Amino acid sequence: MLHLRSLGVDVLRNERVAIRRGTASFDLAGIDDRTAARSGVPGHGADLDAALDGRDDATPVVLLAHQPVMVEQARAAGVDLQLSGHTHGGQLWPFDYVIRLDQPSVEGLSRFGDTQLYVTAGAGYWGPPMRIGARPEVTVVELRSPGA
Repeated sequence: MLHLRSLGVDVLRNERVAIRRGTASFDLAGIDDRTAARSGVPGHGADLDAALDGRDDATPVVLLAHQPVMVEQARAAGVDLQLSGHTHGGQLWPFDYVIRLDQPSVEGLSRFGDTQLYVTAGAGYWGPPMRIGARPEVTVVELRSPGA
């Protein structure tokens, strides 16, 4: 994380920031990975309540959560959009079927109540350096205010 900071990247660890452009605004929140508490590093662990604490419910919120499985907690907290990765789009067919046992989505856009979830397949890999049946992608998300 120190290297990211040296590059000017702010890592949102169970916190949020307001993003404004003209008269439009939204909150961008980020949480630690759900497995971070097991890392042994003091203070690590996903805490969505801390990330959303003091938030104005009238302001839309986008949540950065590494694993898609956090979407049920996000839905219950009123998150509008969750952006996730983790699954590598299944990486090795038919592994995507196994991933579905733990994650609600392997890739793409889906809806959970009023919360939308986008899961990027990413461009990398985990384990063997290959992808079979899982296209790599670099995702660009463009947010627009309603009526724009």
